[in-house]
Amino acid sequence: MTGHQGNVKCRPMAKSDPDLFRRQTYHHGNLREALVGAARDLIAERGPAGFTLVEAARRAGVSAAAPYRHFKDRDALVAEVCRRGFEELGRRLSDAWARGELETSDAFSRMGRTYLAFAHEEPGYYSAMFAPGPMRSPTPPSQAARDAFTALRGAIARLIGGQRDPNSLNLLAYEVWALTHGIAMLAAAGFFDAGVNVPAPDEVLKAGVGGLLAGSATETTARAASKRQRGAKASQTPRALVPSSGQRS
Repeated sequence: MTGHQGNVKCRPMAKSDPDLFRRQTYHHGNLREALVGAARDLIAERGPAGFTLVEAARRAGVSAAAPYRHFKDRDALVAEVCRRGFEELGRRLSDAWARGELETSDAFSRMGRTYLAFAHEEPGYYSAMFAPGPMRSPTPPSQAARDAFTALRGAIARLIGGQRDPNSLNLLAYEVWALTHGIAMLAAAGFFDAGVNVPAPDEVLKAGVGGLLAGSATETTARAASKRQRGAKASQTPRALVPSSGQRS
């Protein structure tokens, strides 16, 4: 040791930054899941357009450049949340339908309640699922979205006994989905909060779907009756006499 030791100045240690530590030591195997989870939370809080990719990275505890390893931009991240939301909704609807009810109508009613519960419990998913795409290049529904619609259409076909042509069945399925989605959005906006003579969302859904099914059944019956009537008239119309080969003039 020398006498110069007393002239050495000690630098103060820098304060630790826990966020920086997490960004430097983050396990990249979970990066995609962390970003999807962060985006899901941000969408629930602010909507699909209410955050940036940098904010999602910050919420996930990673660097601002890290998300670009999996997503080219914020829209791509929202699209992934959307896809997973439809997958989860489809799984819940299928589980609700297959949960062993003897009465098909009871199972279908449970699907409706499950849909409303999903919209209420998963605002991050639900907002991403139905956010409008870019105006100039609208994004077609994902396979997960088409699968969810197929599950709904299949349940309706079972419920009504398969007495519809494909076009009529699709129309009825879209009507039921549109009604259910509208009720879910009204509930999210607080229109079913406690008040005088305010029905519960599932009561409105049950009545509305019942009306759609009844109206569709009446229309089908009327169409079948009209077809039978046309067939009866056709059978009563005398056929034109056609001369046989031996009756030529």
